[in-house]
This record gives sequence, C-alpha cells and structure tokens, in this order.
Amino acid sequence: MARIAVCPGSFDPITYGHLDIIKRGANVFDRVYVGILNNSSKSPLFTVEERIELIKEVTKEIPNVEVDAFSGLLVDYAREKKANVILRGLRAVTDFEYEMQITSMNRVLEEDIETFFMMTNNQYSFLSSSIVKEVAKYKGDISELVPTTVKNALISKYK
Repeated sequence: MARIAVCPGSFDPITYGHLDIIKRGANVFDRVYVGILNNSSKSPLFTVEERIELIKEVTKEIPNVEVDAFSGLLVDYAREKKANVILRGLRAVTDFEYEMQITSMNRVLEEDIETFFMMTNNQYSFLSSSIVKEVAKYKGDISELVPTTVKNALISKYK
C-alpha cells in the first residue's frame, strides 16, 4: 500500500519552514499532496491560483509532491486523495495545543487517517507567513525566509 500524505495549510505565502516540512515529508512518504486550504473566512494576500503556482515552482524538483487546493473538511480531502496520513509541522510547544485539538477532531471524523507531526528545523522555528508578509510590507529583507520566486511575488504585491 502506498504511503500517501496530505500536507495542508494556507501557505499565504509558502516559507522555508513550510518547504522544510514538505521536503522531509517527501523523503518519508511515497506521495505528498500539498493541499492549500481555500478558507472563505480569511482574506489572503495571494489568490489560491497564485499560491498553487508559487508552490509548484518551489517544489518542482521534488517528483513525489503534488500541489492542489481544497475547501471543506481536511479528512474529506485526504479520503479523496486516498491519503492515510496528514502531515503537520510544529514550530514550538505553543503550536502543539492547537494541533492536538485539530488532530483529535480529525480522528473522530476519520479514525483510519493518522496525523504525523514533524518538528520544523530550528532555524525556521520562529517563521510564519504572517511574519513574512509583515516584513515584506515594510520592505524588510525576506531573502532568508522565502524562496526567491516568493520574495519577488511579495515585492510585487506590496508595490
């Protein structure tokens, strides 16, 4: 049986922290679907289509990664992709409580899908899309936080 994982998130935008989890997940699982949550209650900077293109660009060298978008329940998306794992990154202990709640709810909805947590590389433990956007908005240097493609897209958005 193929080991298929879904790595969900808003990825607005994708950062080196996200990429770290995706790359490491691709080394563990046969296929990793990067599922961009299309959350209508949020006002993202990038459209879903823009996020798909940015993530495809920065993951193009990882052959077992596919990029997709979904709305609704994560477990429904995972079932659709025939995934048996949800892959989540943890930055710090503060992430754990929130993630534990989500994992517990997902387990109630679909007990056959496991959640795997990966600790983000220490150099990215402070990093979030919100922080990157804030720094980019005020023209700070984000070249150590996101791939060049993403940096250029952010610069373009904030012109």
